[in-house]
Amino acid sequence: MNRWRWLGLSILLLGVAALVAPPLSVYAQDKKDSTAKDAGKDKDAGKDKDAGKDKDAGKDKGKQEEAKGDTLLFTAFKGGSPPFYQELTTKTEQKMKVMGQEVTQTQNQTFIIKWTPGKADDDKGNYVVDQEIVGVKMDIDIGGQKISYDSSAPNKQKNPMTDFFDQLTKQKLTFVISKDLKVEDVKGREAFIKSLGETNPQMQVLLNAILSKEALQRMAEPTWWALPPAGKAKAGETWTKSSELKLGPIGTYKTDFSFKDEGQEKGLEKIGITANLKYSPPANEKDAQGLPFVIKDAKGLESKKGTGTAFFSKEKGRFESSNLEMQIAGDLKIVVGNMQTDISLDQTQTSTSKTTDTDPWQKK
Repeated sequence: MNRWRWLGLSILLLGVAALVAPPLSVYAQDKKDSTAKDAGKDKDAGKDKDAGKDKDAGKDKGKQEEAKGDTLLFTAFKGGSPPFYQELTTKTEQKMKVMGQEVTQTQNQTFIIKWTPGKADDDKGNYVVDQEIVGVKMDIDIGGQKISYDSSAPNKQKNPMTDFFDQLTKQKLTFVISKDLKVEDVKGREAFIKSLGETNPQMQVLLNAILSKEALQRMAEPTWWALPPAGKAKAGETWTKSSELKLGPIGTYKTDFSFKDEGQEKGLEKIGITANLKYSPPANEKDAQGLPFVIKDAKGLESKKGTGTAFFSKEKGRFESSNLEMQIAGDLKIVVGNMQTDISLDQTQTSTSKTTDTDPWQKK
């Protein structure tokens, strides 16, 4: 079989795995230092027995309790907040055995994602946030065939991915997110897919199936996914969440996350992460259409390991960094034309995330 078809298969599977089990970046309450100062003023207010000041002191005391670390309030999307950037890096090594032949692929990819809070929705007070991919770097080596892309390079080397990624860095999506951090709407999806599809018209149907409104909602959630229920957690406490990502002809990825507040480490709040991923092929023939091959079956394709950590800074009110290592293995049956082929897949993926106030690739 043409190696470029295997390249297409592996890129899709790697990309989906990266989206389902991404590095985590979440944000919490701002202005912690000023809260402690207010607490001292509140105490003096109590001594003066000033009723009005006592009332304010009670409010400030509540804020002080929230700032102690058992409450994390997400404020990064609040209207008027400055933009912030996420640098997401994923390193993957994938070994495939196809018809007795072993093919090894390595992939290093970095995305710079810019989030820009807009004015809140007037009717419901929802957050309105623009998301842009402002930087992409990718190096792929599959069986000795290499592809590289760097959006920051003045003279990009042409390859099958250049036009697609060039267009990707020109697009914008707008997410409408409720106060309890549920994505209510995704604006700009149609224009986003149309622009990407114009780089290769044969991809239009596939992009429509993969980048559904529901899929884009799920892909945005990891930005705040590690937050505990209602933002409350103490050292030693645990909580769980599940996410299901349906990607048409690629299939469905279901991931169960477990989180644990592991207390302070070097002045940062440490959150432990465990992720268990399971893959299932398209449920029917209609869903399976759109790729140059059809995924007919999967056996035991799931994570064998998925662990990581995220570190929260009270001073900055956000997670400063995170990491997640995942090992995935199992078997696939695919059909190209009338030929069925078995694939054995073994993959190790390490993802890291850093959050900054400015574009980390911007020239000084």
